[in-house]
Amino acid sequence: MDKKATSLTDIWEAAEHGDVEAQFNLGLMYRSGEGVEQNENKAMSWLLKAADQGFGAAQFYLGVMYHNGDGVAQDYVEAVKWYRKAAEQGHSVAQNTLGWMYENGKGVSQSYEEAVKWYSREAQQGDACSQYTLGLRYRNGEGINQDDAEAAKWFGMAAEQGLAEAQFNLGLMYRTGDGVAQDHTDALKWFRKAAEQDNAEAQFNLGLIYDEGGSVPRDNAEAVKWYRKAASTETRERRVNWLLNMKMEKESLRITPKRSNGIVKPLSRVTRKRSAIWA
Repeated sequence: MDKKATSLTDIWEAAEHGDVEAQFNLGLMYRSGEGVEQNENKAMSWLLKAADQGFGAAQFYLGVMYHNGDGVAQDYVEAVKWYRKAAEQGHSVAQNTLGWMYENGKGVSQSYEEAVKWYSREAQQGDACSQYTLGLRYRNGEGINQDDAEAAKWFGMAAEQGLAEAQFNLGLMYRTGDGVAQDHTDALKWFRKAAEQDNAEAQFNLGLIYDEGGSVPRDNAEAVKWYRKAASTETRERRVNWLLNMKMEKESLRITPKRSNGIVKPLSRVTRKRSAIWA
């Protein structure tokens, strides 16, 4: 018996004996047809066995399937049920996603308070995107008392991890003195970090700082450099968005409406920076 067959046999035997990871992996194999004949019914059976034993990854995966209508009928209520089970065990992406479901009223009554609760749990586990999202909630007073100091704290945590939008927002707060002691040096530092990651707003603000002078010596050449970078970045983003829209229009001719409303990972992580990972 070759190594692949032995490995499959081991997985099967472990799954039959109640090993949750083996059950989860066997479910994935039946879904993809990897090493076994593809079979959605058997896939669901094994995924449910793992999920019913409290395996967070399986619970989250089932949530994604119901959210996306992938292999099952789309059902936001069922998606929320499985996201919640995984989230309550500390599954960080499930926590973020559950927050998004509450924020957007998908499968649950819309509630900024509940959304913030779940974003907070993932943020406390160190996820930069959730830290940034939580900072926005405190900054805007959405589902929580408006608090610039808390906003700056969470923006700072995300900024230290390299998230450009958090760096830009933190720079703004240092420039205006909202939630932190006004400090033009720190504002310049965070604008520059974000600008070097092609954040157009930070690039524009750097140009403005050098254009106006005051906190730094006025430098027309440096101002023009950053204004041009901001314009170039913005133009490039518009071009990318236009191409993506064209691609989606073409693909909509080949897929069913249910599939076209499935889960999309933007973020890119860019979308997740602004709200959550699901579109």
